[in-house]
Amino acid sequence: MSWNSLDRARRLWAALARVPVTFPGPGDVAVVVSPESWMCPPGWTGVVTLDGAALVTVPGTDLAEPLRDALLAGRMDLSLLPARLSALLSVHDVLGPATLAYLDAGDFAPAHTGARAERLPAGHPDVGGLVAAVGGRDAEESGVEEITSAVWVLRDGPDVVAAAGYRPWLDTAAQMSVLTAARCRGRGLARVVASAAVADALADGLLPQWRARPEPSRRVARALGFRETGAQISLLVRRRPLIGSDPEFADS
Repeated sequence: MSWNSLDRARRLWAALARVPVTFPGPGDVAVVVSPESWMCPPGWTGVVTLDGAALVTVPGTDLAEPLRDALLAGRMDLSLLPARLSALLSVHDVLGPATLAYLDAGDFAPAHTGARAERLPAGHPDVGGLVAAVGGRDAEESGVEEITSAVWVLRDGPDVVAAAGYRPWLDTAAQMSVLTAARCRGRGLARVVASAAVADALADGLLPQWRARPEPSRRVARALGFRETGAQISLLVRRRPLIGSDPEFADS
């Protein structure tokens, strides 16, 4: 991954913080108070690491120091963060961590197979049929229903069995989304449709971003040339009340 692409990723996440901030250099942590942050759900704490550095948005000043200390003590390993925070904070919910991977045009390894992806408009009912068939957590985690670009699909007869596309983030990145029917996984279909979507994003001058937790999804990204450079996690945390304090004001 080139310096230019990594710098674009840093600037993207700094903009998503919704307050003036610069993504720090390797080994450092920047924590900013931003109740309106787009790095996480409203009222949550958002953490993104890139190239050994971390940017954190918190909804209140009381969370800033514990987050910074926990990240530095855990060497930016987001999988350790909830446990490290539990001594001082009540961790009510966690989303992630998910890896963040990016792709340079020069590193792109398109899928070369006999299969050719079909292009459909966003929101096409045939893609909705795939989402309904997969259902549950897999469909939600794929983000396919959030695609605003065209959608590239493969069919088994009339049925769409693999789909991929993206959603532009701040006219900078293309957040990739891929979904394959359970009965068709392991056949390389995800790579074919994702390859077509990545090529389109690069042609539009966007930085392809692959955000994923499951290893099979990460393998597809690596096969296309994506490089994992960081991770993201969102946490719903509160200060633990002091012994003898009024619980009515413990989270204020």
